[in-house]
Amino acid sequence: MPKAKVAPRQEVAGLLRVGTPYERTVGMRRLTNTATDIALSKDGHLHILCRGENLVFVRRLTIDDKDLGAFNLVGGGGPVGGSFKVEADFVWPSAIAIDASDRLWVCDEGANKFFILTLDGKVKGSFGKQGTGPGEMNRPSGFCFSPNGNIYVADTLNHRVQEITREGKFLLEWGRPGSGAGEFNMPWGVAADPNGDVYVSDWRNDRIQKFTADGKFIKQIGGSGTGEGEFNRPAGVTVDQDGDLYVADWANHRVQLFDRGGRFVEKFAGDATLSRQAREYMISNVMAMRLREMTPIEQQKRFRWPTSVRTGPDGRVYVADYGSHRVQVYKKEAVRLAPGQIAPRPRSNTLYTQF
Repeated sequence: MPKAKVAPRQEVAGLLRVGTPYERTVGMRRLTNTATDIALSKDGHLHILCRGENLVFVRRLTIDDKDLGAFNLVGGGGPVGGSFKVEADFVWPSAIAIDASDRLWVCDEGANKFFILTLDGKVKGSFGKQGTGPGEMNRPSGFCFSPNGNIYVADTLNHRVQEITREGKFLLEWGRPGSGAGEFNMPWGVAADPNGDVYVSDWRNDRIQKFTADGKFIKQIGGSGTGEGEFNRPAGVTVDQDGDLYVADWANHRVQLFDRGGRFVEKFAGDATLSRQAREYMISNVMAMRLREMTPIEQQKRFRWPTSVRTGPDGRVYVADYGSHRVQVYKKEAVRLAPGQIAPRPRSNTLYTQF
């Protein structure tokens, strides 16, 4: 059989940013308690890692907020969690992702392991152990797949990033404790862009660092603060198909968007409405209806401790709104501009526009 041809990637010279409006909310308390991370399967369904004090589970929802069930990773069954517990030695799962084969990967910072599951919770394998040597981990918080199919993992208490194969074989590491270029103080999130460069949220240094695929420092984005482009404990990060970078600015209760050059573009503070299931619950609960009617909703719209942000191929942006037990969804609208459709970048950053 002849090998399928891959269409060449269109060169993008810039973006006409129409906006990133809020679209909807999915999940609610009792359904997606303490939503921590999000993964998308090929069919567009959301798999939400929910990490509470005594219960950790994966909830599956459609984009229209239909509940497809859940399974527990830690703790027993019950009205909040899933209908069954996965038979594996999970301790404190921290992040999830779904690969091209629709397998669910779970990074467990308590067990210092990766677990590979089917989408319905059957364990297919695991690897990893605690330590400081090559391929060993100490409280890994986040991970992503590289363009060549390997794994970048934020090895948090070893203050480094490691690249490993999907079988757990060590390939590369970079970083050491500190606050200088290429150093880390508890890295959390990690993401690779379409060109293979790697972004790492440097949690306690309140910054994002950008590296080449082999760990060479490129630049720092941000620093401590509450202003535009500044951070207070950045958590999850992701890069979309245009090279835009999204950062869950955890303790500033917002998500920030940067372009592929690291320039601040906009921020999202939260715009939640009630999800479909939340509306159905409220309508059937007269006391909840009364309390909602008596309460100002302005602050209830906002993010509280967002831990993760993910993007889909359709331009949707998904934010794990941890403190409000839900996922807020935005929809990026942008026109991709080829060379010739936009002027070259000026030497001066001064820009006049009437729009």
